Amino acid sequence: MTVFVARLVVKPGMEAQLEQLQTELSKLTHEHEPETYVYDVIRHREQPQTYVVYGRFKDEAAFNFHQTTQFHERLVPGIVECLAQPFEIEFFDFVA
Repeated sequence: MTVFVARLVVKPGMEAQLEQLQTELSKLTHEHEPETYVYDVIRHREQPQTYVVYGRFKDEAAFNFHQTTQFHERLVPGIVECLAQPFEIEFFDFVA
C-alpha cells in the first residue's frame, strides 16, 4: 500500500475555505476511488492553522489515479491558495 502524510499551514482567516475544499475532496475521493482506503483531513488542536492530510491507497497506481481525477484537479488549486507556505508531503509504506 502507498501512504502519504501532508502537513498544511493555512493563511490566517482561510481556515473555513480550506476545510470546505478539503471536505469536498475527501467526500469525492471516498465516493469515486474504491482503491483509496483512507483520505482524512485533521486539524491540530493547539495550532488551528495547521492541518494534516492522511491518504492510504491500494498501491502506487491508485495514488496516481487520485492525482488525476477531475475533482482533484479542480479543488487542489484552491487548497494551495489557502496555504501560508508550501505543503510538506512524505510517503510511507503501510505496515499494519
